Amino acid sequence: MRIIVIGGGWAGCAAALQAKKCGAEVLLIEKTDLLLGLGNVGGIIRNNGRFTAAEEMIALGGGDLFKIADNCARHKNVDFPGHKHATLYDVNRIEPEVRNYLYSKGVNVIFETRVVDVGTEGNRIKSIYLFDGTEIEGDVFVETTGSTGPIGNCLRYGQGCSMCILRCPSYGPRISISMRAGVEDIQGLRGDESFGAMSGSCKLVKETLSEDIQEKLNKDGVVVLPVPKEDINVEKLNMKVCQQYALKEFAENIVLLDTGHAKLMTSYYPLEKLRKIPGLEKAKFVDPYSGGKANSIRYLSMAPRENTMKVCGLDNLFVGGEKSGLFVGHTEAIVTGTLAGYNAVRAGLGLNLVELPITLAVGDIINHENEMKKSIEGLKLRYTFAGANYFERMKKLGLYTTNVEEIRNRVRSLMLEKFFETRII
Repeated sequence: MRIIVIGGGWAGCAAALQAKKCGAEVLLIEKTDLLLGLGNVGGIIRNNGRFTAAEEMIALGGGDLFKIADNCARHKNVDFPGHKHATLYDVNRIEPEVRNYLYSKGVNVIFETRVVDVGTEGNRIKSIYLFDGTEIEGDVFVETTGSTGPIGNCLRYGQGCSMCILRCPSYGPRISISMRAGVEDIQGLRGDESFGAMSGSCKLVKETLSEDIQEKLNKDGVVVLPVPKEDINVEKLNMKVCQQYALKEFAENIVLLDTGHAKLMTSYYPLEKLRKIPGLEKAKFVDPYSGGKANSIRYLSMAPRENTMKVCGLDNLFVGGEKSGLFVGHTEAIVTGTLAGYNAVRAGLGLNLVELPITLAVGDIINHENEMKKSIEGLKLRYTFAGANYFERMKKLGLYTTNVEEIRNRVRSLMLEKFFETRII
């Protein structure tokens, strides 16, 4: 059986790895020259409820990528405003580690190759077409292409996404595979009900910061600097796509995290104002982020899906990551991608598809997001274990815990220990 995964971000890597673990032949197609997508610029895992989710996945046998990220950690158990026990992995080390791991497991990867169309038979995709006209046939397909769509969306709704400058202009725009197969996309909304969302943490070249800030970042992983009163802009939090960081503390302070670079958790910060802050007089943004100009137009293209991650209306297309919902973050991409890869193999074998139980956070968020986005209000929200509405839900339902043994017992009681390690072909 041949599983074809389109898109090599965290979700695509997770889907490809899981399908391979199940015993399928796997081809992963990535349009750029790097895996991990936003994983190359993010670097935060295990903060708040993401700790629970990561440990659930490890107990379920789907924790390979979390273990790699843990091994690439620059700092562990970091607290910063609104967030506890974060792990900050090194964004400059993680990609080759994941790439080599996928190779070691036998996942075939094609880089700098863009999928532009599909061939269908009834409700099934039978093949994909590459930019040069090559047709590749497969049994089941997983789309993890993100959510932005073509460059025109960026120009229409904002100023590019968080991978802008280097990505679409160099490698071509994203194509919605599900739409090519005849299924209309769902679009996310901003708080004012216009399309899209805007965000953006940015990166600063660490060496452009003062020596004492560099030293503290290297030692503690986090530096918090007060913003001058005249420059505090709470309104910009309304445009934040990562709602777990849309806290007033992120408007009132400069929050820097050490992810290899200095990750600036405050979006849209003009360089001139940034350099007014002591220690940041010579600060410089790292491309591709355009720190002073905003970025991250997202959620313009999600496929309607079942809780198994199968696309509604198509028999053999699955989705993960931002393509599958209003999810924010690496952890959320790995969770949804893993389930998509697992069920892709089951679909290819003609087996019943599985949902993750809602008594686990990783199952509940998939179910909850799907229900919530049926309403206008739900389309304005983002769903992450790390904060905002969903982390509150986790706490309310008693799903959040940092007790690893308790998490293992939950999984064990469901008889799902090492569930994702089972070879099914």
